[in-house]
Amino acid sequence: MIRILVLFYSRNGSTSQLARQVARGVDAVPGAEAILRTVPPVAAVTEVAAPPVPASGCPYLELEELETCDGLLLGSPVRFGNMAAPLKAVLDSTSGLWLSGALSGKPAGVFTSGASPHGGQESTLLSMMLPLLHHGMLIVGLPFTEGLLTRTQSGGTPYGASHLARETIDGRLTDEESQLAFRQGERVAEVAVALAAGRRQA
Repeated sequence: MIRILVLFYSRNGSTSQLARQVARGVDAVPGAEAILRTVPPVAAVTEVAAPPVPASGCPYLELEELETCDGLLLGSPVRFGNMAAPLKAVLDSTSGLWLSGALSGKPAGVFTSGASPHGGQESTLLSMMLPLLHHGMLIVGLPFTEGLLTRTQSGGTPYGASHLARETIDGRLTDEESQLAFRQGERVAEVAVALAAGRRQA
């Protein structure tokens, strides 16, 4: 099976909902499976270590899962036009993977959630792409051949799936946001499966 890591940080649940739709898209591709993982919060001062396993939700990432995955989908809420610190902290710890080239040539996509329509969703998506490009990953976006991109009244960008939190009740995704997130998961998984098939034939 081709294993696609869906790695995200979520504060209020919206990015987590996107991650689950992305994972559904991955699982819809024959021969691919999604691995959902999150990261612990960070604090300026740490008096007590966070538990190794969260009380609820997805398990925390172990770096070896990044090394062994066949593709990656990375999600973060908008933080002043940038990715959230907990996700950045994990990426900052991957210099060993960069030195070994463990992620090079693998497909990757990014997704985000924010409350404002002009609050930095696209720059947040771009900020997540930068370390992935340094790792040599192949960025997979959402092209305008996905018709929903021209019809959505909430989230959704060619850079990756997104959610406009203030437009929905309790942070629930709109139908368009759910479908675009699903399609992004499919696209990354399809690329990963095709790359694996090409390597087998070579």
